[in-house]
Amino acid sequence: MAENQSPPKSRIGDDIHVDLAGQMTYGDYLRLDTLFAAKRPLTDKHDEHLFIIIHHVHELWLNLMAHELDAAIANIRTDELPPAFKSMARMTRILEQMIRAWDVLSTMTPSDYLEFRNALGQSSGFQSFQYRMVEFRLGAKDPKMLLPHRHNADTHARLKAALDAPSLYDEALMLLKRRGFAIPDAVLQRDFAIRHVPSDAVRQAWLDVYRNSQTYFDLYELAEELVDLEDWFQQWRFRHMKTVERIIGFKRGTGGSSGVAFLKSALDHSFFPELWAVRTDL
Repeated sequence: MAENQSPPKSRIGDDIHVDLAGQMTYGDYLRLDTLFAAKRPLTDKHDEHLFIIIHHVHELWLNLMAHELDAAIANIRTDELPPAFKSMARMTRILEQMIRAWDVLSTMTPSDYLEFRNALGQSSGFQSFQYRMVEFRLGAKDPKMLLPHRHNADTHARLKAALDAPSLYDEALMLLKRRGFAIPDAVLQRDFAIRHVPSDAVRQAWLDVYRNSQTYFDLYELAEELVDLEDWFQQWRFRHMKTVERIIGFKRGTGGSSGVAFLKSALDHSFFPELWAVRTDL
């Protein structure tokens, strides 16, 4: 070899330890064997694989959303708004991914779905524990939604705790109260298992925040983060409804729900009603 000639560079990866016996690997850390073992089709139909994967993906994202909601609620409760904003911004990006997942499921035709639909029995997305947890945390409180979980004591107890606890919006209104806004005691001392009822006083408080956004900039930013979160959640709900309509039309859902009609009705309910109403007042 000539003196001015450099030794050949190793290819990327050549210096990575190859013997992984006894070491944590990528698959070990993510428990991929467990993850993939959870996919157990009940038929040999090609599109059941897609159906299971899409719902697994949704459940994983919902799990992360519930995690971020818990953090946002805790941070607002302690007046730490920047970390709460980060969690809410992350949730909107999660919802963006969940919306795109419906696009993948929409490649399944009605005929494809009918090949394995009967094998699903009474199982239904309506029974998703994590979806209900997210809705309760956002403020869509309805004690009747506990009924599908009566058979599982642990799940029922966790959902009941979320039902009875202040929602993300309740914590935001408590923050307004702490900042000196005239939020009625009837709003903040009610039974939190009941959905928040729109209040003129709350609407006025948010109007004051918007009209004096430079003075109350962190509250103004909180309001916009909440609106952004609901906007994306409603887009996800809408895409869900249209995907179901595209695949099964107006048939009843597998778990006995009214299917598309039920999904459409959810679009009429707002988590943060005064934040949408105040736009008319500005």
